[in-house]
Amino acid sequence: MTRMTRRRLLQTGVAASAAFPLFTISGTKASGQVLGANDAVRVAVCGINGRGGAHIDELSKVNHVRLAYLVDPDSRLFEANTKTVFEKNGQEPNCVQDVRRVLEDKELNAVTVATPNHWHSLISIWACQAEKDVYVEKPLSHNVYEGRKLVEAARKYNRIVQHGTQSRSSNGKAREIAAVQSGKYGKLLVSKGYCCKPRWSIGVKEPSSPPAGLNWDIWLGPAAQQEYHANLVHYNWHWFWETGNGDTGNQGVHEIDIARWAIKGATLPKSVWSLGGRFAYQDQGQTPNTQLAVFDYDDALLVFETRGLVGKNDIPNKVMNEYYTTEGVIREGKFFAKGSDAGEALKVDGDVQVSPGGAFGSFIAAVRSRDAKAVNCDAEVGHHSSALCHLANISFRLGETAPYDAAGKRIGDNKQVVEAFENIAENLKAVGVKLEEADYTVGPQLSFNEKTESFTGERSEQANALLTRKYRAPYVVPEAV
Repeated sequence: MTRMTRRRLLQTGVAASAAFPLFTISGTKASGQVLGANDAVRVAVCGINGRGGAHIDELSKVNHVRLAYLVDPDSRLFEANTKTVFEKNGQEPNCVQDVRRVLEDKELNAVTVATPNHWHSLISIWACQAEKDVYVEKPLSHNVYEGRKLVEAARKYNRIVQHGTQSRSSNGKAREIAAVQSGKYGKLLVSKGYCCKPRWSIGVKEPSSPPAGLNWDIWLGPAAQQEYHANLVHYNWHWFWETGNGDTGNQGVHEIDIARWAIKGATLPKSVWSLGGRFAYQDQGQTPNTQLAVFDYDDALLVFETRGLVGKNDIPNKVMNEYYTTEGVIREGKFFAKGSDAGEALKVDGDVQVSPGGAFGSFIAAVRSRDAKAVNCDAEVGHHSSALCHLANISFRLGETAPYDAAGKRIGDNKQVVEAFENIAENLKAVGVKLEEADYTVGPQLSFNEKTESFTGERSEQANALLTRKYRAPYVVPEAV
C-alpha cells in the first residue's frame, strides 16, 4: 500500500506555485460530447478530509465513475484515502497536492470540490476554464464577488456545475416547497431557518511550523499569508474569516437555501441586518457562535437563527425550516392552522420531481448528457443562497457593540424575529451567560441592489468592500473569467 501511494504521488511544493503565475488554463478537452451510459466518467476529488470522504463514498456508488485523482495539499491523507478507493472499486487514484497539475489532464471529465471555503470558487473557475464539469460543496463561494465569477465561468465555458446543497435533490423537500408556494395554506409571510448545532470552544493553538507533508502555501491559496496553527487544519478554519464563513455559511447555507427556495422567485434581498456574538467562552475563533439574520424580500421576510451553544444544559440541536403564512405555519411536513396543535399532512397537486440519483448521481447523469437543466442546484442557485450567508456576515462584521437591552430595541415587532431573539436569550441564559453582562454585536440594516449585486445607501462603501477580498497571487479570481 505504501509503495503504491509513493509511486503515484506527485509531490508539489512552493516551487509549483511559481510555475503557475496567475494561473488560467484554456480548454484541454473537447468535452462537449455526450457520454454513453457505459463510458467511464473520470473524476478528481479535491479536498479529501471530512466532506471529501463523502464525495469518495458517493461517487463510488455511481456506475462507471472512475476516481482518477485525489487532490489535497496535505499528503498525509493520501495513503488511507487511496486504500479506501481501492477497496471500494479496485481503482488506484493518482494523489496530487496541486490541482493545477490535475487540470492539465486532457481526459479528465469533472472535479468535485470539498476543500475549505476559501478555495471553492477558484478551483471551480479553473476547472470550468479547463473544460471540466464541477460539483462544488457549499457554500459555492467565500464571498459574493467570486460566486458571481463562477456563474459567469460556467456559462462562458458551457460547463455542468452543481452546488452541494443536497436538499435540492430531494423529492420530499421539493414537494414541501411546492406546498408552501401553492397558496393552499395561506400567503407566505416569514420563511424561517434554524442552524443550531454544537459549536463549542476551539481553544487556542499557538503558531508553529506546518507539519511534514502539508504544503502550507497551497493550503492558504487565496487567503492572506499567515503563520500555520493547528486550529486551521483540518476543520476549525470554518471559524476564521480568512478561510470560513461561520456556521451560518457552513451548516446554515443548507437551511438558508431551503428558506429562500420557499419564497417564490426570490434571489437576493432588498436589505439585510444581523446581530449576534461569540458568547460563553473566549477562544481563537472569530466568527459568531450565535447569530440572527433578517432578509427583506418585500412580501416576505427570511429569518435565520444560528445558535452553536446547544447540545448541553438540555438545549437541543435544531436544524430545520418553518414557513409562517397568513393561515398558520408549515413545519416537518405538516400544516398547523392558527390556534390548532393538530397538524395535517401537506397535500401537493401534480407530480413534483427532481432529477433522480441524489446529488451525485444526478450530477454524473448531467455530465453524461450535457443537459445543464438536469442539474438540481446549478451555479446561480448556489450563488444566491451562498450570497445570503455573506450578506448576513457583512452586516455582522460592520456591527457595533451593544448591551442586551439595546440590542433588543433593534429587532422591531415582527413576531418571528422577536421569538428568534428570545430564543437566543434563553439559550444564553441556559449555558450560564448573564444577559445584563452580555455584549451583542449589532449590525446595520444594509440596502442591497440585487441587479448590481452591491450595497446602496448608508454604510455602502464599507459593505461593498467586504463583497470581495484581496487575493494572494497567484491564487487570484480574475475579473474576466
